[in-house]
Amino acid sequence: MHKIKNYFSKSDIALWLTSVILIISSFCLFDKENYLTLCASLIGVTSLIFNAKGNPFGQLLMVVFSLLYGIISYTFSYYGEMITYLGMTTPMAFFALISWLRNPFNGNKAEVKVNSIAGKETFFMWLFTALITIIFYFILEHFNTANIVPSTLSVTTSFLAVYLTFRRSPYFAVAYAANDIILIILWFLASLCDIRYISVVVCFAAFLANDIYGYISWQKMKIRQNELTD
Repeated sequence: MHKIKNYFSKSDIALWLTSVILIISSFCLFDKENYLTLCASLIGVTSLIFNAKGNPFGQLLMVVFSLLYGIISYTFSYYGEMITYLGMTTPMAFFALISWLRNPFNGNKAEVKVNSIAGKETFFMWLFTALITIIFYFILEHFNTANIVPSTLSVTTSFLAVYLTFRRSPYFAVAYAANDIILIILWFLASLCDIRYISVVVCFAAFLANDIYGYISWQKMKIRQNELTD
């Protein structure tokens, strides 16, 4: 326990506890039945606090969350979310886990080495993102996906997020934050039909706060790593 307290700052612990309390409270108020959603939400928010530290364990938890979230998306015919998370986010999170494990900072396996991308790689990243967005739009349309526009945008931001995570760029958290905003809209629309999904809305609101925190943490980590390297 002492080692855990030393590893996580007071801000880390406060954010995680607040997120957990909000998620559990919203579940008790609006759902009370779908424990899979509760389990996925708690795993997801825990993965984000580890990701904010650059710890590969966060990516392992993200693999588990992606699998569970894909199942939850299927229950409301959000096939875009299901296909995105099961077919793209889950395998990419696995590859990101390998990438983070292979690139520790100064041999510290609990902290990944921060990377930067620029030039041609940035161009091709946006090119592939545009192509995937167009392809998925027609796939989602074929399956009569509910709320197709935000569902397609979710694919766009999800691809950017998992790619930047794999490349160990601090901007992965920004892409995930953008994805969180879209998912808040998606599940709010779902909650108009079934109030239980408000708990999912609260979950992604907590994710949004954690991803913003994660971006700030990675920028500080990048500065510290550069100073130590220099």
